[in-house]
Amino acid sequence: MDLKHILRGATAFVMMTAGMTLAAQESGIPVGSKAPGGMLEGLDGKPADLGALVAKGPTVIEFWATWCENCKDLEPTLIAAQKKYGGKVQFVGVSVSVNQSPELVKRYVAKHGLAGVQLYDRKGVAVDAYDVPATSFVVVINKAGKIIYTGLGGKQDLDAAIKKAL
Repeated sequence: MDLKHILRGATAFVMMTAGMTLAAQESGIPVGSKAPGGMLEGLDGKPADLGALVAKGPTVIEFWATWCENCKDLEPTLIAAQKKYGGKVQFVGVSVSVNQSPELVKRYVAKHGLAGVQLYDRKGVAVDAYDVPATSFVVVINKAGKIIYTGLGGKQDLDAAIKKAL
């Protein structure tokens, strides 16, 4: 693991423990950008193309970790959005690799009933491409492949962001 990934993990930990949350659009990839792709891996270890997933239509991506308190706070909001928009929007979880393994993520996903496509970012490809500032970072992409929302923290208005993407 390189220094950049260690620093990102440390930043996430500091933000989590300090209770700090940033509002939408304060960090990360700029709104209006074309959503980048990248080769990640599924929880089964097989290659997964994030760009191909995003190309399928409106998408919500959450960069998360099993140890992230903000992610746990955001979970009910994400699950509600998945139930409400599941047929119209795809949901992608990108698990960061700091203090995690695909096996740990797989167990967490099963235990908590997380839906959508779950990916593991072992090399930080998507974290770098989306300029992810910390875990609990959400990106909403419209059907044209443009980013229309970014947000960070356990309290986000995903309903409004998703409506904008449709």
